Order: sequence, then structure tokens, then C-alpha cells
Amino acid sequence: MDSARRDRTIGFLCLGVTAFGWALNWPLMKLLLQQWPPLFARGLAGVCASLILGALALGRKESFAVPREAIPRLLFATLTNVLAWMGLGTVAMKYVTVSEGALLAYTMPIWAMLFAWPVLGTRPTMRDILGLVLGVAGVGLLLGGHGFAFGADKLLGIALALLCAILFAFGNVLNRKALPMPPLVVVAWQVGLGCATMLILGILFEHPDISAITPLGLGCFVYMTLVPMGVCYVTWFETLRRLPPTSASTGMLIVPVIGVVSAAIILGEPLGLREWAAMALTLGGVTLALQRA
Repeated sequence: MDSARRDRTIGFLCLGVTAFGWALNWPLMKLLLQQWPPLFARGLAGVCASLILGALALGRKESFAVPREAIPRLLFATLTNVLAWMGLGTVAMKYVTVSEGALLAYTMPIWAMLFAWPVLGTRPTMRDILGLVLGVAGVGLLLGGHGFAFGADKLLGIALALLCAILFAFGNVLNRKALPMPPLVVVAWQVGLGCATMLILGILFEHPDISAITPLGLGCFVYMTLVPMGVCYVTWFETLRRLPPTSASTGMLIVPVIGVVSAAIILGEPLGLREWAAMALTLGGVTLALQRA
């Protein structure tokens, strides 16, 4: 097997590991939130994961020094990539189903395409508009299955999930230039700073009962720490190194699909024709938005 083909094969294997690892985190996170509050649970897992990522970076003899001019960009990326994406997304999971949370979060490329117009001067094409229409139709079909008369908790969950996707997309558009540090070090800093903030907020305002966790919840916590925020970041960087960015990003659309299917198996959440149609519409729209990448 030649070098290029071997790299591509390894890249797709790493993509598969990343996708499955991140996807299974959705239903397991939902289980964990039955025992620990969201900011505390995600914050503690993230702090532990950042220490693991930091140890891996040290093992590679990578420097943790942050250039002074990069500090504002690092803090802004921490705000959008961790506090918004992980923090708001996790809190939203208290109020919405996995299928609702996952599809709303993965509308991020559509919002990024819209932000690119005023920020980067990239006007939407007809394909982009079609992607937006498909994405909105898919989300509307999923959320409107039983009418749109939502209670306050459901509305809060939808708003938080949308806000997490919108802020993450906004950050991606503004942070297109890579930070001048090794990728693993960048993630260790962002996850560490963002999740430490979540952990402090969780202790101050959520008043968690640490003893409430069961062996099942502890297993979910260990998984969240080691796999999605540990192993999967390493395999994701390998994916990006070996595959074109568009292929890698489009391949990640399997994450909400696996997440929704696993939630049906693990949590007994509904998975019928409406959910499949909503996923097809939403992810079809996201795929069109990603073609611009």
C-alpha cells in the first residue's frame, strides 16, 4: 500500500473513532445529568481531561508557552469553543432530548455560512440558501412533531442549544487563523480554562451532591473524561492531518446520527419516521453549507 493510500486509510479509521466516541457521549451525558448538575459534571470531566491532554503534550515535548499576542484569541476561542459549545450545550441537555440537542447543535455550519457574509464578505449562493432552508425544515419537523406549544423548560433547552451552535459558529468564522501553538496544547489550554470556569460556577451555583453518583454515573463520567475529551481529540487531529478538511467535517455528520440511534437504544428515546426525516433534512442542509469549507 502506497504512503498516500495508507494515510487516507488511517485518516478514515481515526475519523470513525472520533465520530463514534463523540456520538456516544450524547446519551451517556444525559444519563450522568440525572445524578450531577451540568456545569459541575462537564466542568470536572473537562478539567481532568485537560490534565490528560497536557500530559500527552508534555510527552511529545511540546511547549505550553502562549505568545502574548495570542492570549486574546485564546480566551475568545475558549469562550466560543468550550464555555458556549460544551457549557451551554450540556445545560441544554437537561431540557431537550438527545435528538433535539444533537441536531440543533450540529446546525453550526449553517450559522457559520451566514456569519461569513458580514464578517468575511462571502455572499451566500443559491446552494447556501437551499442548505439553510433544508436545515430549518429539518429542525422544524423535529421540534414540531407534537405542535409548537413548548413549556418554559423546553424553550430554555432549545434556546441554549441554538445559542451554543451560533456562538461556536461565530467563533469559527472569527478564529479562522490557527493559534501559533501545537494543536494539542491549544485544546489543553482551552478545555482547561473553560472547564475550570464551568466547575467553579457549578460549585457556586449548582451545589452538587458528589455522593449522588452511582456506579453507572461514574462509568459515564469516566467515559466523558477519557474518550470524547481525551482519545477523540487525538484521533481528530490525526484525521485533520491525513484527510482534506471538507472530507473530515462532512464525515463528522455521522455523529448526530449515531447519537440519536444510541439514545433510542440506551435511553428509549423516540426514533421513528419523523426523527429520520428530520435528520435527513437537517444534515442535508449542513452538508451543503460545509461544501463552502
